[in-house]
Amino acid sequence: MASSNNALGVDNTFRKKFDREEYLERAREREKQEAEGRTKGPAVQRKPLKHRDYEVDLESRLGKTQVVTPVAPLSQQAGYFCSVCECVVKDSANYLDHINGKKHQRALGMSMRVERASLKQVQERFEQLKKRKPPGSFSEQDLDERIIKQQEEEEERKRQRRERKKEKKKAAEEEPEIDPDVAAMMGFGGFGSSKK
Repeated sequence: MASSNNALGVDNTFRKKFDREEYLERAREREKQEAEGRTKGPAVQRKPLKHRDYEVDLESRLGKTQVVTPVAPLSQQAGYFCSVCECVVKDSANYLDHINGKKHQRALGMSMRVERASLKQVQERFEQLKKRKPPGSFSEQDLDERIIKQQEEEEERKRQRRERKKEKKKAAEEEPEIDPDVAAMMGFGGFGSSKK
C-alpha cells in the first residue's frame, strides 16, 4: 500500500512569509508621496473672519402664518432657510448659531480665525468712531445731569411710597365702629366667649 500522507513538496506550516525587500520598497514609495504632498502646501487657503456687512433679517416673517407642505421647496418650508448651505433651521436662535458656525463660515470661504489687528489699525478705528459720533451728543456734563435727575426721580418714588404707607395706616386706624348686634349676627363676636 502506498502512503497517501506524503508531505514532500507541500507547505503545511500555514505561516505567512514576509518579503523584506517588497515592504522596504512600499515604505520608500509612501515616503516619496508624503514628501510630494508637503511641498504642495495647504489645499485650501481661507480668508480670516470679517464683520458681517448686512443686517440679519429675523423679524420679516414674525407673526405671519404659512401653510407648510412636505413637497414644498426648501426655501419655502417652515423656519429659516440658509441659501449658502441650502438647509432649513427651525428657529431664530438656531439660525444665528448656524450663520456664526464653522460649517456656514467655511461655505463662505472663511476660516474661524480672526485677523490680528495692529496698534495703528486700532487707533484709526478709534478716530473713525470719534468722527462718526455727532458732536455734542454726549459729554461728561450730560452724564452728571443724568445722574442727578435719576437720583431725584428715585427720591420722589421713595417719598410717594412712604405717603402711600401712611395713607394705608390711617385707613386702618379710622376703621368705622361696627354695631355690636350686627357684628354678632355676622359672626364677629369672638370665639367661645359670650357676654350677655
